[in-house]
Amino acid sequence: MYSTLALAFDNRHGRTGLTWRRAIYIASTVDAQTFRSVLSHFASGVTVVTGTTPAGSASFTCQSFSSLSLDPPLVLVLPGRTSTSWPPIHRTGHFCVNILAAGQKYLSAAFARSGTDKFAGVAWELSPLGSPVLAGTCAWIDCQVTDVHPGGDHLIVVGAVHLLAANSGAVPLLFHRGASADAHPSREYS
Repeated sequence: MYSTLALAFDNRHGRTGLTWRRAIYIASTVDAQTFRSVLSHFASGVTVVTGTTPAGSASFTCQSFSSLSLDPPLVLVLPGRTSTSWPPIHRTGHFCVNILAAGQKYLSAAFARSGTDKFAGVAWELSPLGSPVLAGTCAWIDCQVTDVHPGGDHLIVVGAVHLLAANSGAVPLLFHRGASADAHPSREYS
């Protein structure tokens, strides 16, 4: 299995005669459990994506988040296709990404649940575009939806950054190997 995947990887660098179609087919033979296990070794931050809809505030916990472009400033958010929170946020045309800080694991769990008032007891204020900004986060990014593309069992949402802010003293909450953990500050490298 490993050598087959290596051939697919080498093809991306033009070193084999495999076609892209063949490389995609080979990669699809990886079982979901192995895929999840291997990729869990990549630590990511934990975010809560929020929006204000006609029915009230909507949100979901999201580890699939990334910067995309500096010029223009764009980010990616990848909600699951089965998410019930994303469609009403999408319809508003804007959302806010809240990057959780160390000690906010309870928010990650609360906003991952369905069928509850996720904002009960949570301090927040509205962003300039009208989405909830959660108190005490590392940073928040206020975005307008520019594109949505299919991506397997997820959607690839491109957001144009309208405004953002960071708490420079905050330490992020991380997700690694299937669990949340507080990042520990380390010395800075120059």
